[in-house]
Amino acid sequence: MTEAAITTPQRLTGRRVRRRPPVLIALCFAFMALVLLMAIAGPMLAPHDPAQQDVLGSLAPPGAEHWLGTDGLGRDVFSRMLAGAQSAILGPLVIALASMVCGNLLGLLAGYRGGIIDSLVMRWVDLMVAIPSLLIIIVVAGALGGGYWLAVGLLIVLTIPTDARVMRAATLEQTPRPYVEAAKTLGVTDGRIMVRHIWPNIAAAAVANSVIIFAGSLVSLAGLSFLGLGAEPGTPDWGQMLSENQPLLFTNPVAIIAPGIAIALTATSVNLVGDWIYEKMSSRGAGR
Repeated sequence: MTEAAITTPQRLTGRRVRRRPPVLIALCFAFMALVLLMAIAGPMLAPHDPAQQDVLGSLAPPGAEHWLGTDGLGRDVFSRMLAGAQSAILGPLVIALASMVCGNLLGLLAGYRGGIIDSLVMRWVDLMVAIPSLLIIIVVAGALGGGYWLAVGLLIVLTIPTDARVMRAATLEQTPRPYVEAAKTLGVTDGRIMVRHIWPNIAAAAVANSVIIFAGSLVSLAGLSFLGLGAEPGTPDWGQMLSENQPLLFTNPVAIIAPGIAIALTATSVNLVGDWIYEKMSSRGAGR
């Protein structure tokens, strides 16, 4: 589950990303814009109340009244898809931003200062990466009763170490360079060197890494909701919809296929856009 968010970003360092067809990237951006619109205005755009139940109209097939049919409780699947985009985007966005801020600071500090600070940070990182993340989430979330924001918090804690490792590796590559030595000679403070000089040169990896963490977190949160450790039952959430509508696979398959496709397409689009961002930022930096 969380392994996608943990291992994938490591591919950002040490190689160029393959060029993607412009049409494919344009489609990814268009789909992401659509999902963002759903996250912002989904409940207002929904033709029906996502929580309204109609037992007499349950298991209705897709039609003019219910575009994606209804679930076992008669709730409109299309309306729940629109409303569920908010939880699909908000949590991963918080995870990516928190991991970027904390992971970048730790990685910069460890890579630039070295010594005991580097040893302490990396021993903590090694410990966190060695612990089975799925087991930790299941145990902690299960003991505390689960919940969407608890899952978000756990994913933040488990993602920061990997972000710190990636940023440390990028910082170690930049620290011996002449511009850093020149800044030290001029008496520039360590904090200013890290933030104003080193970070802009590793920003491509930092931004693309965060984009990919976003995609991994989206899948992880959906998986936790599917297991009952994320969003509360009945909440319009794509992962929760997969769990609730699983028995409908042969009666109204659209009810379970639609959120699954939404999760897969969103994660794939974000991953491809992350690669494209890294390629653009890297080529721009190389041309300086």
